[in-house]
Amino acid sequence: MAYITFITTYKPIICGIADYSDFLTRESTPGTWAVITFDLDNFVVPFSDDLIELTTPVSYCIPSREDYTADSISKWLKLKEAHVLWFQHEFGIWGNGVRFTNMLRELNDVTVVSPHTLHFQSNETTYGLRKFEDSFLRSLLPSTDAITVFSDGVYSAVTRAFPEYSDKVHVMRHGTHCYPTIARMSRAEAKAKIYDYLMYESNLDQASKDRIQRENVFTDPATTLIGGTGFITANKGIELIYQVRNTLLKMLPQQKMVAVYVGFLREPDNIIDGGCAAKLRAKYNGSGQFFLENYLPEEMLPIMLRAFDIHFYWPGDCTQSGIIAHALGAGATIACRDMEGVGETVKMAGGLARSELGQLITGIKELILNPELRDEISQRAVRYAMKFSWKNQALKHFELAEELCRSKAKRSITGSTLLLSASLKENRLPL
Repeated sequence: MAYITFITTYKPIICGIADYSDFLTRESTPGTWAVITFDLDNFVVPFSDDLIELTTPVSYCIPSREDYTADSISKWLKLKEAHVLWFQHEFGIWGNGVRFTNMLRELNDVTVVSPHTLHFQSNETTYGLRKFEDSFLRSLLPSTDAITVFSDGVYSAVTRAFPEYSDKVHVMRHGTHCYPTIARMSRAEAKAKIYDYLMYESNLDQASKDRIQRENVFTDPATTLIGGTGFITANKGIELIYQVRNTLLKMLPQQKMVAVYVGFLREPDNIIDGGCAAKLRAKYNGSGQFFLENYLPEEMLPIMLRAFDIHFYWPGDCTQSGIIAHALGAGATIACRDMEGVGETVKMAGGLARSELGQLITGIKELILNPELRDEISQRAVRYAMKFSWKNQALKHFELAEELCRSKAKRSITGSTLLLSASLKENRLPL
């Protein structure tokens, strides 16, 4: 079996790719993988309180995002016969594309790169890639053995832009979480559990708790709960949750609806995100609109997603979404923007995705009036989550790694045979 060293951000770093890598390695067979990540002393981002078990094969050794080389990685690699170096790539992590591709060329093992932020709906190029992505891929594709992409849309964009490298491009869909017990919960049960957590276990401020209790946000069976959860960032489109709820109330005045967002600032010192949180805090706390600043622990996050009658997601810019991966496994009824890989994923999973907000609101209206359709969408989400579970996607990583190692070995044997044949011809005695 191939051995994979994942080269990536990793917990306790708080970022989507660190979470992605953690979920992937959790489902990988022990003894078949390791992680090389960044020196925490030089990586200026927020850290979680998650503790790494001493037996976890993780090396925090890459000097920094601005200072890394093939040597700084190679000296930490284990000697393995079939070894694949698998990079999780995002421009904010690896910085200058030239430095990254130069490093790849100097590594001797099979390399795979998984770019997490490629687009396929951009107007900047005829293929849908952004210009800087096109430039990066032009340098990357000759420098690595394979890349994996999360969507058919990105696969089409890359292979149309670079047909000569189409054999190097593989679709590897984003892993999804499976929460079978939570997905079988009724919405009422999930709401009751979230209510108990927020009221009696969370760090939510008392004023918010009082308002939740006074308006029966999670306890009134006649209330439709529309909302979202996750990091509080300016590009998440959080304010639209409240605006959509108000529009729907005008369309369905007999319905009782509450809009709720539960989340926390990943980077409290970020001026833009902090300003966004302050605005939401001031405008939306009461009268059917709640902005709740609270971290949801891992065991409560999927229950929150299950509790929403409609999980609304309209990002300003997004290619993939970790929160959607949780929502699918929780059996959420997802209504989202049809944007890039997020839209493709939700449509594949049978959810509601539209490119125009007005069209999405119309679709949500139909879901509110049709509980059976909401349940059907939830069931489709769970089926999708089972098909593309982290366990199944981890296996696909190792299958591709095996294939690439076999291909390299075959090329090596073929090359050696050709060299031997040429040598024999040169040294053949004349008749």
